[in-house]
Amino acid sequence: MKITGSTRVYFVIADPIDQVRAPELFNLVFRLYGIDAVVVPLNVKPEDFDTTLRAVFKAPNVDGVFLSIPHKPAALTVADRCSRLAQVAGAVNAVRRAPDGALEGDLFDGLGFVKALERAHIPYTGKRVLLIGAGGAASAIAAALAACGSAEIAVFDPAGDKAAQLAARIAEAFPVETRVAAGNDPAGYDLVVNASPLGMKQGDPAPFDVTRLDAGAAVFDVLMKNQPTPLLRSARARALKAEPGFEMLIQQAPLYLRFFGQEAAAAGIENDASALRDMIYPKELLDTLQAS
Repeated sequence: MKITGSTRVYFVIADPIDQVRAPELFNLVFRLYGIDAVVVPLNVKPEDFDTTLRAVFKAPNVDGVFLSIPHKPAALTVADRCSRLAQVAGAVNAVRRAPDGALEGDLFDGLGFVKALERAHIPYTGKRVLLIGAGGAASAIAAALAACGSAEIAVFDPAGDKAAQLAARIAEAFPVETRVAAGNDPAGYDLVVNASPLGMKQGDPAPFDVTRLDAGAAVFDVLMKNQPTPLLRSARARALKAEPGFEMLIQQAPLYLRFFGQEAAAAGIENDASALRDMIYPKELLDTLQAS
């Protein structure tokens, strides 16, 4: 990749930063489609986030910012305008500069998640869902599932106030049964989603007891680090459908690209994302994907 003074710049902001995959994914897209742009990772502490996000958009060659843990909720208050889905979820994972100079935010985690479920043939319409976590990714997933017709969404988070706030926002915006789960017991749910950081580090406790899953349940672990995680391995050992977070990111790629004005690349990835899967999936999981 040749970077010149004319190259357009995007940042991905997170803390920590080493788990993010957006730089390699979108820099590959830019190379494949001949786009003179680069995505650069930026490790920003929460106390510096507001100032940093505003500052990077002062540079006219910066076209956008991708956001990851833990900055998605905070970005909602920095952006001048946000989509309805972002407002309901209380989180933003992409920011661009509008023609009038305003900062516009949107949220694609949830829609990418739903599209990943569809590709894996995991049903969600009319289903009971247990969501572990109540941060930015969990909020996006809850909002998208509610918008797309899930019957019940139960949210569990050790910080109970976060779960209650998320459940209240979803219940107010959508006609779906939404509640705070009393615990992380997955029994009785059709789909159980780990949208917490548990599993990102070696030695993390399991987000829930896999042995309590119903025989026909499905598991989705949104993490993209240390995959396949112990959760994924344990669920698959029980012959349950269990998916990692990679496809969620891949399915977001066209949404991000359109948001940032790259329509041709978005259409191309929708037609064929095999190069992205070859790059981002660990071989063990890619072989499983190709065999399915």
